[in-house]
Amino acid sequence: MADLSALLSPQSVAIVGASPDVSVLRGRTLRVIRRHPYRGRLYPISRSHSEVQGLKAYPSVADVPERIDLAVLIIPAQAVPEELERCGRAGVKAALILASGFAEESGEGRELQQQIREIAARHGLIVCGPNTEGFANTAAALCPTFSPAMDELPSGLVPEWRTSGRVAVIAQSGGMGFAFFDRGRPKEIAFSYVVTTGNEACLEGFEVVEHLLDEGRTDVFLMFLENIKNAATFRRVAARALSAGKPIIVAKIGASEAGRRAAISHTAALAGEHVVYRAMFRRYAIVEGTDSEAMVDIANAFAVYRDRLPRGKRVGIGTASGGGGGWLADACVAAGLEVPELDAETRAKIDTHLPPYGTSQNPVDGTAQAIRQIGYSELARLIASSDRIDAVIMVVTARNTETFERERANLFAVARETRKPILMWSYTNPIPAAVKLLSEAGYPLFTNMHTCARAIAAMADYATRQRAQMAQVEDMQVRTGHPPLPVAIGSRPLCEYESLRVLKALGIDSCRAELVATADEAVRVAGDIGAAVALKIQSPDILHKSDLGGVELNLADAGTVRQAFDAIGRKARAARPTADVHGLLVQAMAPAGLEMIVGMRRDDVFGPMIMVGMGGIHAEVVRDVALAPAPLSVSQALELLGELRGSALLGGMRGQPPADTQALAQLIARLSELAVEHADSIEVIDLNPVIVHEAGRGVSVVDALIVPRCAGNDVTK
Repeated sequence: MADLSALLSPQSVAIVGASPDVSVLRGRTLRVIRRHPYRGRLYPISRSHSEVQGLKAYPSVADVPERIDLAVLIIPAQAVPEELERCGRAGVKAALILASGFAEESGEGRELQQQIREIAARHGLIVCGPNTEGFANTAAALCPTFSPAMDELPSGLVPEWRTSGRVAVIAQSGGMGFAFFDRGRPKEIAFSYVVTTGNEACLEGFEVVEHLLDEGRTDVFLMFLENIKNAATFRRVAARALSAGKPIIVAKIGASEAGRRAAISHTAALAGEHVVYRAMFRRYAIVEGTDSEAMVDIANAFAVYRDRLPRGKRVGIGTASGGGGGWLADACVAAGLEVPELDAETRAKIDTHLPPYGTSQNPVDGTAQAIRQIGYSELARLIASSDRIDAVIMVVTARNTETFERERANLFAVARETRKPILMWSYTNPIPAAVKLLSEAGYPLFTNMHTCARAIAAMADYATRQRAQMAQVEDMQVRTGHPPLPVAIGSRPLCEYESLRVLKALGIDSCRAELVATADEAVRVAGDIGAAVALKIQSPDILHKSDLGGVELNLADAGTVRQAFDAIGRKARAARPTADVHGLLVQAMAPAGLEMIVGMRRDDVFGPMIMVGMGGIHAEVVRDVALAPAPLSVSQALELLGELRGSALLGGMRGQPPADTQALAQLIARLSELAVEHADSIEVIDLNPVIVHEAGRGVSVVDALIVPRCAGNDVTK
């Protein structure tokens, strides 16, 4: 990937369109830059002023007495291509386009954005934007932006005392990107960068993440996404971040129809199906955010405890307010956490400090008396010492600093020595001095108990995913180079009998079945099977066979087979007289079991996605499905099955034996291999239903459909 240093850490910056009028964006941008102690060289570019805001101005980047690293373009959209061409010829290395009026608008804007791409490619320019609000590099104190969040910062860009646990913001939306900073700086969070990428005509958000991973000054990433354009870049960078233990917390808009419209109108992005994005995020342990405040708080928790993540979801709660502790316990359970009773040994230690009306069971109600005697920090240390606890939340009031000042030394010592995360939730509005003291001591402070609980859940889930990563990598020995498929993937959907032959070549067997052309052949095959059979019409023009009466089930003798053969033929000819009918499939009825759906859909961005869901009546009533990117190992397939709300049915309920989930997982893994190996030619695979028999007896694929890419999506509707 390209080195983005010239863009994000330039030694020289030209502001093209700079103005002395600070009431307009062209003037405000230069003023914001100058409000911070950037040590590089600034060159205003103006055709109408020889001096701008006390700096010598130049009529063109070509007139500047040195080669420019970064040109900031804040000029009308129509003038951008010409100016960008001028920058390229002058040897400028990078450009930041703050102007709007490109592909987020209809008409000329799309053409202008295409010109930007062509000019950047021709000159090897790194281009961020257009339609961006700029960026901030806190280490360099460089803020080329007009965002009011960076205009006046009496407390500085970063807390001076915080030297690690830095958070970077990368956002397609300029306003949302700087909003993260604006909400996080008062919480004493140390931001390394805020980078807003706008329309991403050239540079994409995950390319910025990769550069920052290489640079090594960032520990946590906050992202605001409207879409992902390059799946390969996303996969590579997300895997690198997970391997490095540097969490990515993402807000992805487009879950609703209104959200998708907003994404399109704002950055000309076609937001993909949200369920697909969620599947991709789960694969790489990306934390999905719901609102900016929660995302900032979760990022703060990760930043403080990135190397001391909880080993599980068992939370100890300490409080001086019994009501607050109970309410927080409810919030923890709602977030998927456990609040177990403490062990007798730990309780005995705590009880020595409690009055008779306190309790040590968990939540630990220390009452105001115990807090005054030993402090929040010592009570937290005692709770954390229990082997039944993975993390601690202390319920505090940060309305003043008196209590914390009394225990200052121990606050620092406990935060330094305790290996389990200790979070603080203030049930009163905290004052800045209390926030600073606790943050400096090493405790993230929350004002929302639900966000506090979700932060621990997110850290625990991330730790589990990260620990499982290496095992999954070892397990992901996906087989490739299978023998040629027995049926060519052409331009039409494959009939069921053809699809079953493809699956069999991969080692996925179905019920015994044979294609026949006459009623006599159907009777003969049914006799050979020697059990009840089904008859199904086979035509690439009739994919939904049951809808047209093209399926007859439980045919037990020659007479019913012959009658069904004739009836299916009549119905098919009446409904689709021009259909290309290959014959009828005679198939043995599958033994009883749990009906499931297994399939593949090819996503336009991420490629093959494997889907599994509850079948039969469950499919219609609860619409219970889970999605994951291909390929999947057997262990990942088992994990996917566990995401189903009805997964308990696979374990056996109300006297039913457990289902053969191992065989189902193997089928899913093999199907994912087929999807990856033939990603360029297969659009859809549907196995519906798949009958899962009791443990040890395998699965039966009862029906199958394979749709080639060139056949389009309409055939599956």
